[in-house]
Amino acid sequence: MMAQTIGILSPGEMGAAVGAVLHASGLEVLTWIEGRSITTHQRTEAANISTVPSLASLIERCDLVLSILAPAHAHALAQMIGDTARGSGTTTTLADCNAIAPRTAAQIETELDGSGITFLDAGIIGGPPRTDYAPRFYVSGPSASVLETLDGRGIEVINVGAVTGRASAVKMCYAAMTKGTTALRTALLIAAQRLAVYDELVAELAHSQNDALTAAERDAQRLPNVAERWIGEMEEIAQTFDSVAVTSDFHTGAAWTFREVAAADIRPQLPLDDAIEQIATPKISR
Repeated sequence: MMAQTIGILSPGEMGAAVGAVLHASGLEVLTWIEGRSITTHQRTEAANISTVPSLASLIERCDLVLSILAPAHAHALAQMIGDTARGSGTTTTLADCNAIAPRTAAQIETELDGSGITFLDAGIIGGPPRTDYAPRFYVSGPSASVLETLDGRGIEVINVGAVTGRASAVKMCYAAMTKGTTALRTALLIAAQRLAVYDELVAELAHSQNDALTAAERDAQRLPNVAERWIGEMEEIAQTFDSVAVTSDFHTGAAWTFREVAAADIRPQLPLDDAIEQIATPKISR
């Protein structure tokens, strides 16, 4: 079945960009943003995403709904969609594209059983789509072919099989490296600041590990916007690793690091030295 009408929940930076490229490819794209901020409404309009008055209306009108939001909210949204479908008698396909553990994806699928909602396990690798770039959507589950119909419409879709959780497993292991490395760089700089050897360490990194120092400088620019959202993702990775008898300590620590960053409330585009100094000032209980 070709999905012709696509729902986006919610139109944040990634969701709005995905909606925009799907609309540009000729698909109808809808969302429900009742009670959301002016910024969300403006972003939705700029992406040519049409709004509907209720979640029930979205489910009724869409062939496929893409859940794209902070992982900490993924489960609750899926439950709301399931409850709405049961109450209205409407059906659709839900692709959970969030950074959640395979076990979380399987739990959501089980809870949606009998609701009229067909569940797809998906995970996004890459940033928001643009004219010259398409993120990769991994998908798994018995009905994964539904998401494949969006392949080449501003995103790349990769089907990794009929077993729910495989797509989330790919995402978890990938983000364990990328965002986990960001957390490690940030944590060691916080430690150096608190040990009063920050300047000496940065000088050595500039001499022998300049690529790592450059990456840390990039991290400081974007972490204020993403740190809070990444806490839940690190916790999902920790759960994923624990489920296969691999230590969860790395990513429990990564979640701690992103909590420190979020609590510091640093402004975007702050130079690395200033950002680390502000983060390293203790602000939360341990």
